[in-house]
Amino acid sequence: MYDKKGLTLADAKAIAAAAEAEALKNGWRVTISVLDDGGNLLYLQRLDDAPVGSVAVSQEKARTAFLFKRTTKSIEEAIVGGRTVMLTLPGATPIEGGLPLLHEGRVVGAIGVSGVQSSQDAQIAQAGVEVAAKL
Repeated sequence: MYDKKGLTLADAKAIAAAAEAEALKNGWRVTISVLDDGGNLLYLQRLDDAPVGSVAVSQEKARTAFLFKRTTKSIEEAIVGGRTVMLTLPGATPIEGGLPLLHEGRVVGAIGVSGVQSSQDAQIAQAGVEVAAKL
């Protein structure tokens, strides 16, 4: 048996704040979604002037990272590399910008960012992951 580490609302806000700081530093308007250890939305933050569609996409990127315990970029790269069967994964959004949140090697949630180029979304999400690693 192990002690399960779950994200608190305060944790989710700290993760989102780091992601927001990265976005604002670059002048990027995005939506940031943080999921809990059950894959449920714990915190959502839409920056001023972020595309409305980024609300759903950020959640789906986070959900994909959570469900498959990997970055959405890894799924996207597999598809680009010819493994098109990955397109049939139920619930998968294979667009860079979703990352799992880990504690002692276990997925305790996920972050998804949407609103700018997918590599920029991932850069923003990574700032949140770095904070999560210290919690």
